[in-house]
Amino acid sequence: MSLKNRILSNGLASILQKLIRVLEQLFLVPFFITAWGAAYYGEWLTLTIIPSVIAFSDLGFGTASANSFVLNYAAGKKQVASNINRTGMTIISIMVISAMLISGLVIFVLNYFQVFEKSLINKHEAIIAVTILILARLLNFYTQLIEAYYRSVQRASLSINLLTIKASLNLGLGLIVLLLGYGVIEFALSQLIVIFFFNIFYYLKGKQILSLAHEYHGIYDNSIKKEIIQKGLSYLMSPVWQVIYFQGTTFVVRIVLGPESVAIFNTVRTLSRSLNQIFFMIKGTVYPELQFELGQENWKIAQKIFRVAILSVFIMSFIGFIFLLFFGRWFYNIWTHNQLEISNTLWYIFISGMLFNAIWWTAEMVYGAVNKPKKIAIFGLITSIVSVILTYIFANYYGLIGAAIGTVSLDLILLLWVLPNSCRVMHLTVKELVVFGLKDIRNIYLKLVVK
Repeated sequence: MSLKNRILSNGLASILQKLIRVLEQLFLVPFFITAWGAAYYGEWLTLTIIPSVIAFSDLGFGTASANSFVLNYAAGKKQVASNINRTGMTIISIMVISAMLISGLVIFVLNYFQVFEKSLINKHEAIIAVTILILARLLNFYTQLIEAYYRSVQRASLSINLLTIKASLNLGLGLIVLLLGYGVIEFALSQLIVIFFFNIFYYLKGKQILSLAHEYHGIYDNSIKKEIIQKGLSYLMSPVWQVIYFQGTTFVVRIVLGPESVAIFNTVRTLSRSLNQIFFMIKGTVYPELQFELGQENWKIAQKIFRVAILSVFIMSFIGFIFLLFFGRWFYNIWTHNQLEISNTLWYIFISGMLFNAIWWTAEMVYGAVNKPKKIAIFGLITSIVSVILTYIFANYYGLIGAAIGTVSLDLILLLWVLPNSCRVMHLTVKELVVFGLKDIRNIYLKLVVK
């Protein structure tokens, strides 16, 4: 399959995956409320905080192992790739066992202090359901490394489609459980059953198309273990600094400007970034192919993929910016039932942040593609702290406008740092990115339109 066809297949698969994810977030909610009641469902959401937090115990090891595997396999270092696979699987298994033990201790402590007694859900049912759900979340740790099998043989679209099927099964089985009137234990068990059997199939199918185990026997390597742990901790910093940024700025607005300002601040930020999910699909579409070409050191092809991705996102986000400029506030008023009033200045600041964010978030995929996450992790952490501080300072002087400036400062700073640095990793200048990127897009347009 040609590069163009692979990217097209990845794109179509990503669109379908995104639709299923939206359904996951929205579709079951009315069924939960109908089957269990709003209060009972609220208690269930509270309980799921525990497995969600435990899920962070992966520490990025799956991502680090997967990226190392793809780069070495693509470079023809198949014995090294096999060793990475064995070492990565061992580390992930140790983390799953450790996390289950930690989870057991956490649940014991919560039960000792009678936390579950205060819930509308029966204590014993709550404990059993949470334990099952934690195990289901932990089994997801293997997914990233197994996904690398598919990326390594340029079958990323197959992997995306299989993961979409898994999400659909979760959705369908969960719906059946609710329609039949079952409770939290059965619902949690349905999630565990899907991930358990899916992982087995996903792993066996990945091994089949990879055909690595037949030729190479992987060994546990301490030097690889050290590298995976170091890079894994760097990957962990991404969700950490995002939590600092999003929750920190929200907290600052609350203590400086009050709860009503928080409602305005968060709703405007949410709507102004609503189109970003469309732009981010480009990143998910081209990333597997970019990483494979980098692994093979096909720099010209990799540079072209990078240029087209960045320029495409810029063009799309600029169109989105114009759309939100003229129609965004109208949508906002309908969405909030005219209960919240915002100024034009506030809206313009936030949608400019959307434009900055779309570009730097796409450009930073380079650091994952070459498996060097440390720089972006450190700079992201520093920038998030700076943004929270600026939000506090400006909010005190200029109210919500100041808070918006402080918040958008993160996207502007990261754009100015990430874009030139990611170009440097790709052996490009920003000027070459723009000049050659426009030529690339022009050539693609001519091939599609001109017969």
